[in-house]
Amino acid sequence: MSEFQLVTRFQPAGDQPEAIRLMVEGIEAGLAHQTLLGVTGSGKTFSIANVIAQVQRPTLVLAPNKTLAAQLYGEFKAFFPNNAVEYFVSYYDYYQPEAYVPSSDTFIEKDASINDHIEQMRLSATKALLERKDAIIVTTVSCIYGLGSPETYLKMVLHVDRGDKLDQRALLRRLADLQYTRNDMDFARATFRVRGDVIDIYPAESDLEAIRIELFDDEVESISAFDPLTGEVIRKLPRFTFYPKSHYVTRGKPCWTPSKGSRWSCRSAWNTCAPTTSWWKPSAWSSAPVSTWR
Repeated sequence: MSEFQLVTRFQPAGDQPEAIRLMVEGIEAGLAHQTLLGVTGSGKTFSIANVIAQVQRPTLVLAPNKTLAAQLYGEFKAFFPNNAVEYFVSYYDYYQPEAYVPSSDTFIEKDASINDHIEQMRLSATKALLERKDAIIVTTVSCIYGLGSPETYLKMVLHVDRGDKLDQRALLRRLADLQYTRNDMDFARATFRVRGDVIDIYPAESDLEAIRIELFDDEVESISAFDPLTGEVIRKLPRFTFYPKSHYVTRGKPCWTPSKGSRWSCRSAWNTCAPTTSWWKPSAWSSAPVSTWR
């Protein structure tokens, strides 16, 4: 999917057609700021959805808090069911910074609780930005804080093609470098299990599908997506890209030298594992429309 497809039985009415036309013209003219007045709630979301469908650009939607961001995410997900509508907010359910109370000479240690599902959605949003043009990211203003170097993150991804030559132990070490853990009993997100020449990997950004890599000697014979609960194969894949479990992963030394003929044979393993998608560049988002809810 490379185009935004607005799915709705409603049509713009009242002042909406004129507002949509003016916003589209403003974006195409390069205006940095536009203000939409006179609409509230879902009417505003519907207007912006029509703008996105017309300009056909990846969009960042900013909300002042998690509550409104969640509402907008649900609405945009309904308007664009065939596109990558993603949710990127803080994954802390609870966060207590460290503190010192002089009056009682008490030191309070830092404590935090991370929501596993929101962490998965953040990683899914990152993957959508790197692999798809039809991405709508709904987030809060906290997204302005950096998460590290995009270049370092990209060099850590693991790209596997059917027919690749690779050593099983080397593949498992690469998964460990991505902060995946081996667990042959409890198959959960960001874990993998090994059964002979079959390696099952549960991607960190996925909540519905896991990936099965079948090896024949030192060659990738098959890559398939399957249901992690039932084990039923959903579809066969020609290739798959695995992303780190965390945005804060760091790069180390290459753990093996790929064999001749592999996609990883041109340079060091760390520098050739980035996805082959060529359209994505940080500069590509400089022209993306940004919607801010106040």
